[in-house]
Amino acid sequence: MNNLKYIIPILIILLISSCSHDHSEGDEHNHGEEETSHSDNDKHNHGEEEHQEGLFLTKDQAETIGLKFGDLSTIKVNDFVKATGTLGLPPNAYSSVSTKTSGIIVGTKKFVEGNYIEKGTIIAYLENADFIITQQDYLEAKAKLELIRLEVERQKTLVESNAGVTKNLQNAEAELAMFEAKTEGLAKQLSFLGISISNLSPNTIRQQIGIVAPMSGYISKINFHNGMFAQPSIALLDIISSEHLHLELDVFEKDISLIQEGQKISYTVPALGQTIYYGSVNVIGKEFNSDSKTIRVHGHLGDVKPQFLKDLFINAKIFLDNSETTALPENAIIRDGESTYIYVARNEKETTEIEFEKINVVPGSTENGYTSVKLIDVIPDEMQIVTKGAYFIYAQSKAGELEHEH
Repeated sequence: MNNLKYIIPILIILLISSCSHDHSEGDEHNHGEEETSHSDNDKHNHGEEEHQEGLFLTKDQAETIGLKFGDLSTIKVNDFVKATGTLGLPPNAYSSVSTKTSGIIVGTKKFVEGNYIEKGTIIAYLENADFIITQQDYLEAKAKLELIRLEVERQKTLVESNAGVTKNLQNAEAELAMFEAKTEGLAKQLSFLGISISNLSPNTIRQQIGIVAPMSGYISKINFHNGMFAQPSIALLDIISSEHLHLELDVFEKDISLIQEGQKISYTVPALGQTIYYGSVNVIGKEFNSDSKTIRVHGHLGDVKPQFLKDLFINAKIFLDNSETTALPENAIIRDGESTYIYVARNEKETTEIEFEKINVVPGSTENGYTSVKLIDVIPDEMQIVTKGAYFIYAQSKAGELEHEH
């Protein structure tokens, strides 16, 4: 019994020691396996990530699509500012036809809106009895004026021979001045109405006058008919002249500092097709439109003009001076949503496949197949730009078909 009380504690200690040793060895073994497994998985997954993110093309694929490499070029590109606007007219290109006095419209000519009318063309006649009275008054005043002139001459002769009275001469001269003024005033009235006094006689008195077009142009509005009572305040006809047709462009405030008089303009009128017309900057406005944040720019039209339709919407480009800039072929630039970039790669002969990288750029204007660009990212050393075949790389990357060859 006494031995048992010593043996039992010794057995317990040995048992605990044994369990502790087994657990430690198991921990070490499992931990090592976990580390090994984890390390292998990390390496494998990391390789998969690199493979998924990279863009690869075999040399055979590159040759098939005609892939070409190059560098940035320095060329002259005529940059431009975009603008929108209309075909407009200055105030002197509009004219409203109205009567110079009241009367009845008669003898209207056959016109419709859109007809072209020459300056001086009679569009209708105006009748008024007052025309007869004015012509009659003029002829009477003219006849009376001749008699008074004769009387003045007679009184002068009498005074010079001391047979006349000075007062009679003075009265005759005063009456002469009065009738000269009256005759001249009536002549001006008739001229204003369009009645010539050069051949006016009792036999040529007329009761109607012609209403004539004051300028050549296109009829845009008709507001008269036979029997209508016309007044000077009522416009009978509106005429628009296409001779003064010009461009009215709205340029954003951020671009206005680039605009100068004489710069070339190209424009299209979408309503009339895609024909490109040309013009030049004539006047730069001095008023800022706070609503649209634009300034009005007026432009002259070139020799070839679009069909005349007032206020037609136009898209325009105002070309700036030629300047040297870095550029690439237009097909080398990929536009993907809000992003614009190019592809670069190391074109090494000893490799069987090519890995591509994206370089973000800011594109500018395009001319003769080249687009000016500014690099956002730096092109790594020894890498060249894909100048042909970039879109194939882009399309294949979107389709997930650029697989890394092992």
